Amino acid sequence: MTELEMVVMNLIINAGDAKASAYEALEKVNEGKYEEANELMEKADEALEVAHNAQTSLLQKEAAGEKTEIGVLFVHAQDHLMTAISEKNLIGQIIELRKIVNTLVKN
Repeated sequence: MTELEMVVMNLIINAGDAKASAYEALEKVNEGKYEEANELMEKADEALEVAHNAQTSLLQKEAAGEKTEIGVLFVHAQDHLMTAISEKNLIGQIIELRKIVNTLVKN
């Protein structure tokens, strides 16, 4: 496997892990398990950081004059990462709203 393929797979795997953790966090907050939800959102952040660092390595090489071959797999990886970031951010907002709803329902 080439270095580019390794970076691309890193993007896909970590973006997928981040998305899965964020959705799992949403399930936990729906159950009122806030600490578990927070831990899962932190796990999502960590996975996104790993993916972002992989992406940054490609950007640095490009800035240094080393061209990156753009293929369908690379585009798919970028799409995966951007979608994961967007969904994680939206889920974070939903979690905050769900906490408020949970509090109101208890009263």
